[in-house]
Amino acid sequence: QVELVESGGGLVQAGGSARLSCAASGGTNANYAVGWFRRAPGKEREFVAAISWNIKFTKYAEDMKGRFTISRDNAKNMVFLEMQSLKIEDTAVYYCAAGPHTTDESWAYDAWGQGTQVTVSS
Repeated sequence: QVELVESGGGLVQAGGSARLSCAASGGTNANYAVGWFRRAPGKEREFVAAISWNIKFTKYAEDMKGRFTISRDNAKNMVFLEMQSLKIEDTAVYYCAAGPHTTDESWAYDAWGQGTQVTVSS
């Protein structure tokens, strides 16, 4: 099974940018989609963005379109989430997940990272 480790979180000012990374290792099949999800304090986990294994297809939550960009480097087994124009309400723990389908449904992902905290301050 693929193991995932997120990094790049931290404290960011509102209006600023951040870049999250998701490093993948292990697994017998490299053809997996990767999704980013987040859980804000007191809220349920929500979908952020996803990318297909061949990079041909991406999917974004409506509020993230135009602000967030998902990308991947299959040669390095890395997936990235570039976040711009950050808002206070983007404060959350961000998780990357791997699965067979490029979807916004969390149940479709088989492997999850431990998460990285992003805090947006005013």
